[in-house]
Amino acid sequence: MTETSSAESTAPIPSSHNRRIRALAPEEHFRWRAGEITRLEAFCDVIFGFAITLLVVSLEVPHTYAELMADMRGFLPFAACFAQLIMIWRTHYKFSRRYGLEDPYTVFLNMVLLFLVLFYVYPLKFVFSMLFLEITGGAAPGPLGWHEGAVLMCIYAAGFASVFLLFVLMYARAYQLRRELNLNPVEVLITRYTLQENIILLLIGVGSFLIATRRPDFAGWFYLVIGPALTIHGTIFGKRVDALAKTSAAA
Repeated sequence: MTETSSAESTAPIPSSHNRRIRALAPEEHFRWRAGEITRLEAFCDVIFGFAITLLVVSLEVPHTYAELMADMRGFLPFAACFAQLIMIWRTHYKFSRRYGLEDPYTVFLNMVLLFLVLFYVYPLKFVFSMLFLEITGGAAPGPLGWHEGAVLMCIYAAGFASVFLLFVLMYARAYQLRRELNLNPVEVLITRYTLQENIILLLIGVGSFLIATRRPDFAGWFYLVIGPALTIHGTIFGKRVDALAKTSAAA
């Protein structure tokens, strides 16, 4: 019995099992350099959680059918805002895990990012609430003329562009420290790819801001460019990353 157990414990793991383990790795071509969750990461997670809490439609249970329906009408705007905050959180999470940077400059950029996330929660919620009211034909809570619409979309675009400007600066910092971080050629390429991806998002925010100064009714629709732009960029760089990874593995 003992010999059988010993043999089983030393038996090689099946290749299919190894493939499943590799599939569970955080990233296929990038070694995460962050170790345990740091106080900075924990603090950032708390702020993101608090920002999502501020988006909640109501903090108390509705007491009438009319109150329930009013809360339900806020579900789609809440879902859209939630998705955008999760996108920002995921971008921040991957950066923190990939590089584990906590030098003073990176910490400063993190603090500015958290400030923007908290500051823009209510403008974000207001923009999406007005958008869904327009789509569904609902009545707006107050008059919103051309000037008010232009200011609102400019505020939203400025916040969007500022967030991704900070990610551009973070990834530029990681690229600057690529030797100190001991990034291999594939990781350097991925860093450049992600840097360019955030530049695209930054430029889309700037473009929406410029459109909002002339045609605020078109400014929001400009964000539909995000999908095609990132898909094309990701396809091109994805092939380059795979090719470089194969070349590096064969070398």
